[in-house]
Amino acid sequence: MTVLVTGATGTVGHYLVDHLLALGVTVRCLTRTPEKASFPGGVEVVRGDLGAPESLDEAFDGVSSAHLITFAGEDYAPIPDGSAVVGKLLAAGVSRVSLLKGDSSASLVEEAVFASSLRWTVLAPVEFMANMLEWTDGVRKGRLEEGFVDVPSTVVHESDIAKVAARVLVHGGYDNETLWITGPEALTVRERVAVIEQVTGRAVALTELPAAALEAQWTAYGFSADDVSFMLQMKTNPPEASRIPRDTVRRVTGHQPLSFREWVQEHAGVFSNNQPGSRGLPRR
Repeated sequence: MTVLVTGATGTVGHYLVDHLLALGVTVRCLTRTPEKASFPGGVEVVRGDLGAPESLDEAFDGVSSAHLITFAGEDYAPIPDGSAVVGKLLAAGVSRVSLLKGDSSASLVEEAVFASSLRWTVLAPVEFMANMLEWTDGVRKGRLEEGFVDVPSTVVHESDIAKVAARVLVHGGYDNETLWITGPEALTVRERVAVIEQVTGRAVALTELPAAALEAQWTAYGFSADDVSFMLQMKTNPPEASRIPRDTVRRVTGHQPLSFREWVQEHAGVFSNNQPGSRGLPRR
């Protein structure tokens, strides 16, 4: 069985590669720049671009299941021709896909998949724990500015999202379902900062930013007006799964979801100035 992973170098994708290998399947990774990619031994690496469907024939050939992202390129632009991508999947004999949802509305790829004969499962994670890597510099300096500090969020470890995807792609089930994927608890920004302080031993003075200042900050980072609107909506009117943990990870994988404390322990070196920092793309 060969499973194709798109977005394999991304926040969820690199975990998905590892989980699929652990399940004993052949893993093929699609990337626009194979020469820059680094994957575990035994992984097939094929050049291709979801934004250019004519480049996908080799990547899709012989694939049973595929994990799809809904954007292409470093600017996170939506894939413009979802129908062409789905047509290539069907022509290659692919029967099942997982789709990583990144917006409140259906993307062109999702719409094309829904209208096809593919068996699909939408993965709808809430806010990624990796978003907290945006706090790296502030934690190191002991001063952090953030908005909506008392709004709870069921932040989820990216490995758990990938583990759900791997189980669905290899073992099936959950056909034509949307799976909300959460961490084990809803934590406010204040509570997450407190965990970071406890794990790293670093004191952090937290200042709450008004919504307008936060919007200006996101715009300065280069996010589009649509991105800013979406992120603001997630803070002011979040879906129920952002406030109330779901049992999806345990139900699908048989394992309890990883906690935010465990995630911080994994990344303690980043917050303690021993590793380079990072600014991730804000998600749910």
